[in-house]
Amino acid sequence: MLFLSSEPAAAAGGGHAAEAGGHHTPWLVEALNHKFGEPVHHFQVQYTKPLWDKFFGLFGSDAEKMFGHYTPENAIPWYTVMFVLAALFSLLLIFLLKPRRLSVDEPGYGQLTLEKGVLAIRGLLVDNVGPHGMKYLPVIGTFGILILISNLMGLVPGLMSPTASTSVTFALGISSFVYYNAIGIRENGLFGHLRHFAGPVVWLAPLMFPIEMISNLVRPMSLGVRLFGNLFGDEQILGTISGLVAWIVPVLIMPLSVFVAFMQTFIFVLLSILYISEVSHHHDEHVAHEGHGHDAGEHVGELKAEAGGVMTLPSHT
Repeated sequence: MLFLSSEPAAAAGGGHAAEAGGHHTPWLVEALNHKFGEPVHHFQVQYTKPLWDKFFGLFGSDAEKMFGHYTPENAIPWYTVMFVLAALFSLLLIFLLKPRRLSVDEPGYGQLTLEKGVLAIRGLLVDNVGPHGMKYLPVIGTFGILILISNLMGLVPGLMSPTASTSVTFALGISSFVYYNAIGIRENGLFGHLRHFAGPVVWLAPLMFPIEMISNLVRPMSLGVRLFGNLFGDEQILGTISGLVAWIVPVLIMPLSVFVAFMQTFIFVLLSILYISEVSHHHDEHVAHEGHGHDAGEHVGELKAEAGGVMTLPSHT
């Protein structure tokens, strides 16, 4: 992702923010920087720092003013390490929950848990995008489990939530932005995708187009800031309380942190789905809405009814 590079930028800023919230740099990050920080730092100084200096020089600044000092101790940012761990934990969780053999008659607890998550995202896609929205389930589901694991990592001693860094949340926001715009361009063509920003009223198009374009361009920032603000604020509160009172009180408010983690995951997933619904329109649904063909309308209705039902597993002979 764009912001998950090994620059000390957010590593320095994120480290200070973490300390302000009562956290210290995780031991794994310190160990990795101790082992590999020197060669990574040398690579940054030789190759990436000059590029950033040129870029920020256009605005009267440089890389160190924006990112902080380049040192071997912060060469590998904490949020990069934590996000890689979140991806590994996500794969491990799915591996543990997924049974060796799927069963319709006697599903295990792991299978039921996975089905609950799949059905929840499936319902959101079908309700907001339509039956054809099921093809977006893998990407949206990946967003969901990865963000949820990232949010919950802050509750584990010795770890931090990578989503408490703007570098991670902005990267996730940009990924969602690129994904739904790519869907719009693929399904409608570049001109058709841009045309929907003009709105349905022709004489209002000169006014609506710039407004909609600006609204579309700020979505990655709004997604990133919303996710970061809630997770960073939650970590600040837990860190402050942990430093003031005994561990019993922080443990008692952890259920609220779990609720925030799930809620922020739901909001990110729902907004991504809503953005997809604005640009993705199935041909059969257009025909049904316009009343061209009774059979096509019935077919769409059957698809919606089927998509809204209980998910069934394929039978094996």
